[in-house]
Formats: sequence, C-alpha cells, structure tokens
Amino acid sequence: MSPYVPLALAWAAGVALGLFYFGGLWLTVRQLATRNRPVPLFLGSFLVRTVAVVAGFYFVMGGRWERVLACLAGFVMARLLLTSWLRSARRTGSRPRQDEM
Repeated sequence: MSPYVPLALAWAAGVALGLFYFGGLWLTVRQLATRNRPVPLFLGSFLVRTVAVVAGFYFVMGGRWERVLACLAGFVMARLLLTSWLRSARRTGSRPRQDEM
C-alpha cells in the first residue's frame, strides 16, 4: 500500500471533523438568540464538539505525527471552506440587517 493513502485518509477525517466542529458551532450560535438561558446550550455544545474532535484526532493519529498533521490540515481547510461558503451565502441569499445599512 502506498504511504500516501493513510495521509489522505487522515486528511479526509480532518475535513469531516472540521465540518462537524464548525458546523456545530454555527448551528449553536444560531440557536443562542432564541434561548432564555443560552449558557448551558453553549457550554454543552462546546464540550460535545471538543471531546468528539479530540477523540477523533487521537484515533486518526495512531501514534504517527504525520497523520495528525494531515488531519489538522483537513480540519483547518474545512474551517476555511465553511466560513467562505457561509459568507457567500449570506451575501447572496439574505436581506441586509438593520445594522448593516
């Protein structure tokens, strides 16, 4: 097997972990305004997302620093892609808020 296959899989796992983490953060932030007590939601979401991502990194790493770097690269790329996509969707698909006028 090629030595690049585990790195590609680690990168893909990093992308998936990033989408899970930052997508969950986006969903949580959207819900905060509708809650009477937003702190438990925010802290619970943070705890679940962080534990899942740290466990995912640990599982993907398998004792190899190269894999954790590939996973981290995928994680950061997912953040960049998700923020870019959300920014463009906001620009094209929604009305401007009062404070943006």
